[in-house]
Amino acid sequence: MAPAEPFLTAVILAVFGALLVVSVVFSRASVRTGVPITLMFLAIGMLAGSEGIGRIPFESYHAAFRIGTVALVLILFDGGLNTSLRQLRPYAAAAAVLATAGVIATAGLMAVAAWLLGFDWPAALLLGAVVSSTDAAAVFAVLRGSRLHLKRRVGLTLEAESGINDPMAVMLTIAVTEVLLESATVAWWQVGLGIILQLVVGGALGYAVGVAGGALLARIRQPTSGLYPALTLGIACLSFSIPTLLYGSGFLAVYVTGLVLGNGALPFRAGLLRVHDALAWLSQIVMFLMLGLLVFPSRLLEVLWIGLGLSLALALLARPIAVTLCLLPFRYPPREVGFVAWVGLRGAVPIILATYPVLAGVPVAARIFDIVFFIVVVSVLVQGGTVPWLTRRLRLEVAEPPAPQAVLEIESMQALSGEIMSFYVDPALAVSGVPIAALPFPDGASVMLIIRGQDLIAPRGHTVLEPKDHVYVFASPTDRALVQLMFGRPESE
Repeated sequence: MAPAEPFLTAVILAVFGALLVVSVVFSRASVRTGVPITLMFLAIGMLAGSEGIGRIPFESYHAAFRIGTVALVLILFDGGLNTSLRQLRPYAAAAAVLATAGVIATAGLMAVAAWLLGFDWPAALLLGAVVSSTDAAAVFAVLRGSRLHLKRRVGLTLEAESGINDPMAVMLTIAVTEVLLESATVAWWQVGLGIILQLVVGGALGYAVGVAGGALLARIRQPTSGLYPALTLGIACLSFSIPTLLYGSGFLAVYVTGLVLGNGALPFRAGLLRVHDALAWLSQIVMFLMLGLLVFPSRLLEVLWIGLGLSLALALLARPIAVTLCLLPFRYPPREVGFVAWVGLRGAVPIILATYPVLAGVPVAARIFDIVFFIVVVSVLVQGGTVPWLTRRLRLEVAEPPAPQAVLEIESMQALSGEIMSFYVDPALAVSGVPIAALPFPDGASVMLIIRGQDLIAPRGHTVLEPKDHVYVFASPTDRALVQLMFGRPESE
């Protein structure tokens, strides 16, 4: 008899590889058709599942919970690395209110909607808690994958809210699950205190791990650049696990750690960001494929009408009311409030949270899981699919220069005394149409490269900067302000 290995491993890798290839190939169709890419991954998983054409048997809620948690850690860490703290700071308070009071308000309103549709109060509260938070993976994928350039306040508010609102939903889900199991008498003031504790512990430890990780990256010299992503991956894992073991929010902590590291001095920054961006996309593919495998489409038909009713209640009532009340003190314009309300997408987080009561043995958990899955599909399809149209309709897209055809980067294991900045030559800039020799560059600054369409141009003193050029300038930190007076804001900011 042939040995089980390595044939069994080969079969598993073949299936996994085929699903990854199909998912990536079909992501191009997502861009052309306007269907959100996360929904495409879900659909592929469902087609490959036990009731689809692939007939892959998968019904492990334990595996889904663990794999989903790991994927969310990598996605949140990447989100933090790519968020500018300087840009985020003015909108952090609004995002924090949405991530706390907004989640509670959404959960309460959804519980009322579920009760009106026939659920008893404990089950209604559980469903409301599970779908109360927006999903970082879905929001990041839609905002960054749609190639839209939103107004900074709107985009950063949405990204920050989705990155830090998971602790509230997790705490609410656990508390209501305990009530349903009658395993403990839960006082709601204790739930509130527990949420505050999770936020404080998670935020503080996430910041501490970020500072310690940054110091470690600055001091330890690795023999090869390939070890640095392994080190930052280890830091991400520690930033989730340490706060979680100490009853803090690991999801908040890993996002904060990413923020701290991303806004500090990183060796091989460009390479590190590329690696973690790739890990985040791989995590999204794996997570949504797995959740697609987990669901049974025939069971979704059984909850069609109640799922549709709750989806409409969430999109048209609960989320808009919660967002309006939360953003009222911050005086966001009505069109921005409406956009934030509509783009509060549900994704993998509610589905993963819905596995918790299933694992705990709550009697109504299986039905709630199917309803939550249905709500997520509707949210991603309807709300996520209309984001580009709504952005243009509400005039929330800002004009951004096109990306250059090539990118110039310098990677170093040590902090350097100078930096390279890229600028887009807008026709309105004073440098447009001017020879390089005529520009008042400081002694420590110079033009290194010009990208003009498909051409790479070596700069000379007589070279004239033309509109739509992408110009790479080397300057010392002390000369940065003078260079920006001539060229404006760097493209990377």
